[in-house]
Amino acid sequence: MSTLDIATLTAWIDAYRDAIAEHKDELTDLDRAIGDADHGSNMARGTQAAAEKLAEAPPATVADLGKAVGMTLVSTVGGASGPLYGTFFLRFGVGAGAVSELDGDGLAKAFRAGLDGVLARGKAELEDKTMVDALTPAVEALESGGDDLVATVSAAADAAEVGRDATVPLVARKGRASYLGDRSAGHMDPGAASTALLLRTLAQVLAA
Repeated sequence: MSTLDIATLTAWIDAYRDAIAEHKDELTDLDRAIGDADHGSNMARGTQAAAEKLAEAPPATVADLGKAVGMTLVSTVGGASGPLYGTFFLRFGVGAGAVSELDGDGLAKAFRAGLDGVLARGKAELEDKTMVDALTPAVEALESGGDDLVATVSAAADAAEVGRDATVPLVARKGRASYLGDRSAGHMDPGAASTALLLRTLAQVLAA
């Protein structure tokens, strides 16, 4: 596979919804340790609403898809995750543009735009123990990938999971977890965990 069309990207959102639902309790448990114990339920509600939005009004372009998903997440996901994931998808759509499919370079550009939006919105950096720790290495893997889109996205998903796991020993420097200081170490960041699922589900859809 050398390109992703709207149907594939829509299937990705559906798969992400399903993965979040499957891991909802796990994400909530992670958030209970260092946050508000609502990341799983918030993300489940938001991704369900986003998938329903795409089903009700199928987008014509990647920009339309990003806007629909982003606006839905902003309005339905509570806490910091709504604005951050919403911004990611809004910028993803803008970065992709009014196109009906993405090649590897286009996908990398869209993800980079999304990451830049998250960085601007959340003011987080690498090793702050946030979703940035999973998203940044994933984007770098997409940018350095070759012509094989399936292999490139799989590598990006692997990179996201390594970044996710690397949050465990970190002391949080952003968000509610930062209030715990050194006590935040030893726990995986829930945002990094849900971000890793975002990349893994894309890889699974492309490999199917």
